[in-house]
Amino acid sequence: MSNDSCASRVAAQTAERAARVVLTSFVRWHAPMRSRQRDAGFSLIELLVVIVIVGVLVFAVTLSIASGAQRQLQREAERFQALIGQACAQAELSGREIGVVVDPGGYSFRLLSGTAWQEFPDDSALRRRPWVEGMQVELSREGRNVDLSGARAASPQLVCFSSGELTPFALVLTLADAPHYRVSGAEDATLKTERVGAAP
Repeated sequence: MSNDSCASRVAAQTAERAARVVLTSFVRWHAPMRSRQRDAGFSLIELLVVIVIVGVLVFAVTLSIASGAQRQLQREAERFQALIGQACAQAELSGREIGVVVDPGGYSFRLLSGTAWQEFPDDSALRRRPWVEGMQVELSREGRNVDLSGARAASPQLVCFSSGELTPFALVLTLADAPHYRVSGAEDATLKTERVGAAP
Protein backbone atom coordinates (compact mmCIF):
# COMPACT_ATOMS: atom_id res chain seq x y z
CA MET A 1 0.00 0.00 0.00
CA SER A 2 1.39 3.48 -0.92
CA ASN A 3 2.20 6.21 1.59
CA ASP A 4 -0.60 8.40 0.17
CA SER A 5 -3.17 5.62 0.60
CA CYS A 6 -2.04 5.10 4.20
CA ALA A 7 -2.20 8.83 4.88
CA SER A 8 -5.72 9.07 3.47
CA ARG A 9 -6.89 6.15 5.56
CA VAL A 10 -5.32 7.63 8.70
CA ALA A 11 -6.99 10.97 7.96
CA ALA A 12 -10.37 9.30 7.57
CA GLN A 13 -9.95 7.38 10.82
CA THR A 14 -8.81 10.53 12.62
CA ALA A 15 -11.84 12.47 11.37
CA GLU A 16 -14.17 9.68 12.43
CA ARG A 17 -12.67 9.64 15.93
CA ALA A 18 -12.90 13.43 16.10
CA ALA A 19 -16.57 13.34 15.11
CA ARG A 20 -17.26 10.78 17.84
CA VAL A 21 -15.46 12.92 20.41
CA VAL A 22 -17.47 15.98 19.37
CA LEU A 23 -20.76 14.13 19.63
CA THR A 24 -19.84 12.49 22.96
CA SER A 25 -18.71 15.79 24.44
CA PHE A 26 -21.88 17.49 23.27
CA VAL A 27 -24.10 14.83 24.82
CA ARG A 28 -22.19 15.01 28.12
CA TRP A 29 -22.44 18.80 28.16
CA HIS A 30 -26.12 18.64 27.41
CA ALA A 31 -26.89 15.92 29.97
CA PRO A 32 -27.38 18.23 33.01
CA MET A 33 -29.76 20.38 31.00
CA ARG A 34 -31.75 17.35 29.95
CA SER A 35 -31.95 16.13 33.55
CA ARG A 36 -33.76 19.38 34.33
CA GLN A 37 -35.87 19.21 31.22
CA ARG A 38 -36.41 15.51 30.68
CA ASP A 39 -39.21 16.02 28.23
CA ALA A 40 -37.24 18.47 26.08
CA GLY A 41 -35.05 17.28 23.20
CA PHE A 42 -32.10 18.92 21.50
CA SER A 43 -32.84 22.38 20.17
CA LEU A 44 -32.58 23.10 16.46
CA ILE A 45 -29.52 25.30 16.97
CA GLU A 46 -27.73 22.59 18.96
CA LEU A 47 -28.38 20.02 16.25
CA LEU A 48 -27.21 22.43 13.54
CA VAL A 49 -23.97 23.05 15.43
CA VAL A 50 -23.23 19.31 15.55
CA ILE A 51 -24.13 18.86 11.86
CA VAL A 52 -21.83 21.73 10.83
CA ILE A 53 -18.91 20.36 12.84
CA VAL A 54 -19.30 16.86 11.39
CA GLY A 55 -19.69 18.34 7.90
CA VAL A 56 -16.45 20.29 8.21
CA LEU A 57 -14.60 17.14 9.32
CA VAL A 58 -15.99 15.11 6.42
CA PHE A 59 -15.05 17.88 3.96
CA ALA A 60 -11.49 17.95 5.32
CA VAL A 61 -11.16 14.18 4.87
CA THR A 62 -12.53 14.39 1.32
CA LEU A 63 -9.97 17.04 0.41
CA SER A 64 -7.18 14.93 1.92
CA ILE A 65 -8.17 11.86 -0.08
CA ALA A 66 -8.51 13.82 -3.34
CA SER A 67 -5.15 15.48 -2.80
CA GLY A 68 -3.50 12.10 -2.19
CA ALA A 69 -4.98 10.64 -5.38
CA GLN A 70 -3.79 13.62 -7.41
CA ARG A 71 -0.25 13.25 -6.09
CA GLN A 72 -0.28 9.55 -6.96
CA LEU A 73 -1.50 10.28 -10.50
CA GLN A 74 1.09 12.97 -11.08
CA ARG A 75 3.87 10.74 -9.76
CA GLU A 76 2.79 7.80 -11.95
CA ALA A 77 2.49 10.00 -15.04
CA GLU A 78 5.89 11.58 -14.53
CA ARG A 79 7.53 8.21 -13.90
CA PHE A 80 5.97 6.74 -17.06
CA GLN A 81 7.24 9.70 -19.10
CA ALA A 82 10.73 9.43 -17.61
CA LEU A 83 10.97 5.69 -18.32
CA ILE A 84 9.71 6.10 -21.89
CA GLY A 85 12.36 8.77 -22.39
CA GLN A 86 15.04 6.49 -20.98
CA ALA A 87 13.92 3.59 -23.19
CA CYS A 88 13.99 5.73 -26.33
CA ALA A 89 17.46 7.08 -25.49
CA GLN A 90 18.71 3.54 -24.87
CA ALA A 91 17.18 2.29 -28.13
CA GLU A 92 18.91 5.00 -30.13
CA LEU A 93 22.27 4.47 -28.44
CA SER A 94 22.20 0.68 -28.69
CA GLY A 95 20.71 0.52 -32.16
CA ARG A 96 18.02 -1.91 -30.98
CA GLU A 97 14.29 -1.30 -30.76
CA ILE A 98 12.62 -1.24 -27.35
CA GLY A 99 8.89 -1.87 -27.08
CA VAL A 100 6.42 -0.79 -24.42
CA VAL A 101 3.54 -3.01 -23.32
CA VAL A 102 0.69 -1.29 -21.45
CA ASP A 103 -2.01 -3.35 -19.73
CA PRO A 104 -4.61 -2.70 -17.01
CA GLY A 105 -2.24 -3.93 -14.29
CA GLY A 106 0.92 -2.07 -15.26
CA TYR A 107 3.48 -1.67 -18.02
CA SER A 108 6.74 -3.25 -19.12
CA PHE A 109 9.54 -2.75 -21.60
CA ARG A 110 10.82 -5.34 -24.07
CA LEU A 111 14.01 -5.45 -26.09
CA LEU A 112 13.86 -6.72 -29.66
CA SER A 113 16.26 -9.65 -29.97
CA GLY A 114 16.21 -11.00 -33.50
CA THR A 115 12.52 -11.45 -34.18
CA ALA A 116 11.43 -11.90 -30.55
CA TRP A 117 10.65 -9.40 -27.81
CA GLN A 118 12.34 -10.06 -24.47
CA GLU A 119 11.38 -8.43 -21.17
CA PHE A 120 14.04 -6.65 -19.16
CA PRO A 121 15.18 -8.36 -15.92
CA ASP A 122 13.76 -7.41 -12.52
CA ASP A 123 16.91 -5.51 -11.55
CA SER A 124 16.75 -3.26 -14.62
CA ALA A 125 15.46 0.31 -14.59
CA LEU A 126 13.13 -0.81 -17.39
CA ARG A 127 11.62 -3.65 -15.35
CA ARG A 128 7.86 -4.13 -15.18
CA ARG A 129 6.00 -1.53 -13.13
CA PRO A 130 2.51 -1.96 -11.63
CA TRP A 131 -0.06 0.82 -11.60
CA VAL A 132 -1.32 2.24 -8.32
CA GLU A 133 -4.24 0.18 -6.98
CA GLY A 134 -7.54 1.43 -8.40
CA MET A 135 -5.96 3.39 -11.24
CA GLN A 136 -7.65 3.33 -14.65
CA VAL A 137 -5.64 3.68 -17.87
CA GLU A 138 -6.59 4.46 -21.45
CA LEU A 139 -4.11 4.23 -24.31
CA SER A 140 -4.67 5.67 -27.77
CA ARG A 141 -2.65 5.82 -30.98
CA GLU A 142 -3.50 8.28 -33.74
CA GLY A 143 -6.70 9.15 -31.90
CA ARG A 144 -7.91 5.55 -31.66
CA ASN A 145 -8.27 3.70 -28.37
CA VAL A 146 -6.16 0.58 -27.91
CA ASP A 147 -7.74 -2.51 -26.37
CA LEU A 148 -5.61 -3.32 -23.31
CA SER A 149 -7.27 -6.63 -22.43
CA GLY A 150 -4.77 -9.41 -22.96
CA ALA A 151 -2.12 -6.87 -23.88
CA ARG A 152 0.55 -8.34 -21.60
CA ALA A 153 0.85 -11.45 -23.74
CA ALA A 154 0.80 -9.52 -27.03
CA SER A 155 3.41 -7.55 -28.94
CA PRO A 156 4.30 -4.04 -27.71
CA GLN A 157 1.77 -1.32 -28.55
CA LEU A 158 4.49 1.35 -28.52
CA VAL A 159 8.01 1.16 -29.90
CA CYS A 160 11.10 3.28 -29.36
CA PHE A 161 12.95 2.88 -32.65
CA SER A 162 16.72 2.88 -33.01
CA SER A 163 16.29 5.78 -35.46
CA GLY A 164 15.18 7.98 -32.55
CA GLU A 165 11.50 7.86 -33.44
CA LEU A 166 8.60 6.77 -31.25
CA THR A 167 5.11 5.44 -31.88
CA PRO A 168 2.87 8.52 -31.29
CA PHE A 169 0.51 7.90 -28.35
CA ALA A 170 -1.57 9.35 -25.54
CA LEU A 171 -1.98 7.65 -22.17
CA VAL A 172 -4.65 8.92 -19.77
CA LEU A 173 -4.48 8.00 -16.07
CA THR A 174 -7.45 8.38 -13.71
CA LEU A 175 -7.86 7.62 -10.01
CA ALA A 176 -10.97 8.21 -7.90
CA ASP A 177 -12.32 11.76 -8.38
CA ALA A 178 -8.94 13.43 -8.84
CA PRO A 179 -8.15 15.39 -12.01
CA HIS A 180 -6.71 13.00 -14.55
CA TYR A 181 -3.30 13.16 -16.19
CA ARG A 182 -2.23 12.53 -19.77
CA VAL A 183 1.19 11.48 -21.02
CA SER A 184 1.65 11.96 -24.74
CA GLY A 185 4.47 11.15 -27.11
CA ALA A 186 5.18 12.49 -30.60
CA GLU A 187 6.86 10.76 -33.51
CA ASP A 188 10.14 12.57 -32.78
CA ALA A 189 10.06 11.10 -29.23
CA THR A 190 9.04 14.40 -27.65
CA LEU A 191 7.16 13.60 -24.43
CA LYS A 192 4.73 15.68 -22.40
CA THR A 193 2.77 15.18 -19.16
CA GLU A 194 -0.21 17.39 -18.38
CA ARG A 195 -3.13 17.62 -16.03
CA VAL A 196 -6.24 17.65 -18.19
CA GLY A 197 -9.14 18.25 -15.81
CA ALA A 198 -11.58 16.27 -13.71
CA ALA A 199 -12.13 12.57 -14.26
CA PRO A 200 -15.28 11.81 -16.28
